[in-house]
Amino acid sequence: MNLLSRYAECIFWMARYMERAENLARILDVHETFARDTRGATNWFSIVQLNADEKDFFSRHDRPTAEAVIHYYMFDGQNQNSLLSMLRMARENARTLRPWISTEMWTQINVFHNKLLEMSVKDVAAQNLSKVCTWIKEECQTHTGITEGTFYRDQGWYFYQMGKYIERADQTTRLLDIKYHTLLPSPLDVGSTLDVSQWTSVLRSTAGYHAFRRVYPRGMSPTTVAGFMLFNEGFPRSVVMCVRQIDGVLTRMRSRYDLRGGSAAMERVDELLAALLSRPIDAVLRDGLHEYLDWIQLQLSIITTEIAQAFFGVQPPLAVQSQSQ
Repeated sequence: MNLLSRYAECIFWMARYMERAENLARILDVHETFARDTRGATNWFSIVQLNADEKDFFSRHDRPTAEAVIHYYMFDGQNQNSLLSMLRMARENARTLRPWISTEMWTQINVFHNKLLEMSVKDVAAQNLSKVCTWIKEECQTHTGITEGTFYRDQGWYFYQMGKYIERADQTTRLLDIKYHTLLPSPLDVGSTLDVSQWTSVLRSTAGYHAFRRVYPRGMSPTTVAGFMLFNEGFPRSVVMCVRQIDGVLTRMRSRYDLRGGSAAMERVDELLAALLSRPIDAVLRDGLHEYLDWIQLQLSIITTEIAQAFFGVQPPLAVQSQSQ
């Protein structure tokens, strides 16, 4: 039982780290290309705020310049939210999982990690950043494709899916939050060219721009974008879609494998889904988007804790310490 719990935890976190790496590459790429103010400058500090890394970042850097932020999130091994750290943790989990995952999965993650190690600061200078981020996104998508095509459909598959969708939902809320409270300089800018450009950058960060335009061919507003990213059930990165997937995975896993654990997590997921489906976006914006997103993030953190307690053999006081979020 202990060995199975260890494997389940590694699979869960491998999925989260790979999903997180792709998301960070999208954010860096979009900031370099799209998220510019009226003077053409990019607010790189918003990426630090998005990950709540202000204290750690300023312990090693004086100012959030492009060079400092890019290095911090690409190569800083002391930063647990850097791409290097994420790939290292994904690789370590994959190495532990060698008896469970396919040879193709292990090989791709290992090669991906080693190529990132070979890169230098010069390789990710501002003029090269978009190219490198595109490569990282493609490697993460390759991992997703290889996993879909080669990972055996047993308990491990379900833990992988849970990790992926919890991480995806969490990242979507963080992107929305940072736009709503940080990127917009003034209420007077609502509806301006700058405002539309920034909302476009948020959609591109979640690979949702073209999907959004299928639903809203013309026009863009905080209400339509936030509603789309939170509640649209056809968009694979919306919070509602991810929570539905988590609910389905937990239900199938318990019924198929007759697992006794997970009741608390299932109840919490059901409550979260019901809450998401009961609030129209106008009400969310009126009552406070930031508070609403904070609440969703808290629910996802509690669900992670309850999954760890039910399936990973983690005791309640240490539930969120086994592997870092």
